Amino acid sequence: MAIADIKKQATEKMGKSVDTLKHDLQKIRTGRAHTGLLDHLRVDYYGSDVPINQVASITLSDARTIAIQPYEKKMVQVVEKAIRDSDLGVNPATSGDVIRVPMPALTEERRRELGKLVHREGEDAKVAIRNIRRDAIQHLKDLLKEGEVGEDQEKRAQDEVQKMTDKATSDIDKLVADKEKDLMAV
Repeated sequence: MAIADIKKQATEKMGKSVDTLKHDLQKIRTGRAHTGLLDHLRVDYYGSDVPINQVASITLSDARTIAIQPYEKKMVQVVEKAIRDSDLGVNPATSGDVIRVPMPALTEERRRELGKLVHREGEDAKVAIRNIRRDAIQHLKDLLKEGEVGEDQEKRAQDEVQKMTDKATSDIDKLVADKEKDLMAV
């Protein structure tokens, strides 16, 4: 494996870690409704486990309410049960064939708990980034040991891997700060 391959692989993995954090932070609700809150929910559709957005139309009826309209009448109860049993802590209300999910306002205590959760998610992402850096540097040291690269090349590549790590870490810090600011906004 060449130095360029190691750096490319590390960059891709770090990017995936940041994207995963972004996706995980979207699931943490901030008191405002958005359709992405329901993306991870799955329902039983004729024996198959499918995402909720494949069996229903999901829209916002106002800033704090999500409206879900299943494509089939018999799916109303199934979708409602999936939402009620989820970890979102919301209580859907059905009127006819439309399910409304009101987002309750967050209490100060709940905001602080969610802030701690955001920090924990950020720390987990940073650990993943540091593990990727460690693996990349180990690969570089192995190349040096095998005599495929010189010490100068290996040191320069290590510095570049560290710069990539610093950039990914700052991206994570920015994501966490933005989400925390979003959480604390009343």
